[in-house]
Amino acid sequence: MAAHSKQQLLKRIATLISENKELREKYRLLSESYQQTMEELDQYKQTKHSNDTASGQVRFNMATLLFVDIKGFSNIMSNALNVERQMDKLDHYLLRFSDILQKYRLVKIQSIGDNLIYAGGILEKNITNPVTVTLAALEMLHVMETEGENDTWCVNIGIHTGAVTASAAEKKHTVFRIKGDTINIVSRIVSLGGKNTVTISATTYELVKELFDCVYTGIIPVKYQDHLELFRVNGIRPQFAADTAHRLPNDVFRTRFLLYRFGDLQEQVLDLLEKKLPKYLYYHNVKHTVDVVTESELIGWAEGLDDHRLLLLKTAALFHDTGHIVSYADHEERSTDIAREMLLEHGYVPEEINEICRIIMATKLPPKPADLLESIICDADLDYLGRTDFIPVSNSLYEELKTQNKMSSLNEWNKMQLKFINSHQYFTATGRKLREVKKQEQITRIKQLILPE
Repeated sequence: MAAHSKQQLLKRIATLISENKELREKYRLLSESYQQTMEELDQYKQTKHSNDTASGQVRFNMATLLFVDIKGFSNIMSNALNVERQMDKLDHYLLRFSDILQKYRLVKIQSIGDNLIYAGGILEKNITNPVTVTLAALEMLHVMETEGENDTWCVNIGIHTGAVTASAAEKKHTVFRIKGDTINIVSRIVSLGGKNTVTISATTYELVKELFDCVYTGIIPVKYQDHLELFRVNGIRPQFAADTAHRLPNDVFRTRFLLYRFGDLQEQVLDLLEKKLPKYLYYHNVKHTVDVVTESELIGWAEGLDDHRLLLLKTAALFHDTGHIVSYADHEERSTDIAREMLLEHGYVPEEINEICRIIMATKLPPKPADLLESIICDADLDYLGRTDFIPVSNSLYEELKTQNKMSSLNEWNKMQLKFINSHQYFTATGRKLREVKKQEQITRIKQLILPE
């Protein structure tokens, strides 16, 4: 490889490592915040199930409120002959809105007058609720613009992301009461919007600006704050839109969104592993899964994968050892079972899930990858063979096998490792460049550890 190309590759890898560190820190902070929220929610549920009649309240540190102001009542009252027809049309809009809000898993907030108020990020743990709420708002506009017969009805939508305190307003928990500055702010925002517009706060803007076309519209004074900047959402960015009005997302948007949502999925899977993996898994533990996800992303990025293939690869890496909570011997097959069960709930389609399961099965030893994605996950799974911490990692695998009576002595294990590493090859160009030299050093080191018989 030319010196310039090597330099470029190293620069890209350094950039990715830096970005990964930043993402891990953000992930840690968000995880702590949501952990606190979930603990409060568990306490809330226990309170509701007890005989205590006092109303429980839960604080959510990151929720996004959708405030819909429906306008048009004054128009129909001035034309009595069309009242029934126009009210039927309004009922149609409300039914369509209900479907949209259910699609994006938003919960209903107790209404203020004729306004509709919904929230994302309540009861469902996620960090993508600003995006889903904005998508829901644009889809509501799409309904008004494509299914409307005249200008009688229109909507003005305001969105704000912040902390809220919620309590159940009905016994079935289908409607919630919201307290806090967030509800007051979103009420102010919607009061300044126009016909069929979506106006968002600066807080929400920072969380959605990569996916949506937003325009700064001004500032409003806010109690206990200097001011609040507002933005109008013109639509989805053109490269992510499926329609000319830029209201509906395309497949590129969907992939980007699932990559954003990967942090939520990763937290759920790692939590599952932390709780249910057998204690004797000293090697196939949470750390190994995190290592394989990180290394798969690094190699995939260096090998030039597009966003969609990178998503499939990272997801396969995340699930590839989950089957260990069920069985050691055939954990790859059990991993695919768990992936199929969980991924539909996270927005993956059957074709993607089948592809992810195929990639998972490629980690079954001995590795025989059939394409680039399988090659990458095989290299990531056995990345430790070419790392400086090879010996301690190898010893942890030995302890894991010894605990299950699958290995009798460390000397026998070292002989097996030497044989395995001598026959092993990295399948990707990136894997060979990053690890092959070190792997040869490991051969020398492990030979020195083998005792003569």
